[in-house]
Amino acid sequence: MSYIKAEEILPRELIETIQQYVSGKNIYIPCKEKEDWGSKSGSREYYGKRNREIRFKHQNGISVKALASEYSLSEKSIHRVLRASDNKKIGLGA
Repeated sequence: MSYIKAEEILPRELIETIQQYVSGKNIYIPCKEKEDWGSKSGSREYYGKRNREIRFKHQNGISVKALASEYSLSEKSIHRVLRASDNKKIGLGA
């Protein structure tokens, strides 16, 4: 990752303020317009659909082992998908 010298882009007063908190160290300043993971590539939609399918099939009697084989995932990963669904139902996010 390349970096830009603060002196080249920031006003002196701002640099002095930042130096009160950190001096002589590299710091990361995140993008202001950060987008959600997978929103551009379509990954978020793809995995959401896949996970809904996994939950639906499991609710309809398909075993964790069979789902792991069908989706080329470990049984532990299938359990994570199912657990994430349970957390959403009770308001824990994930």
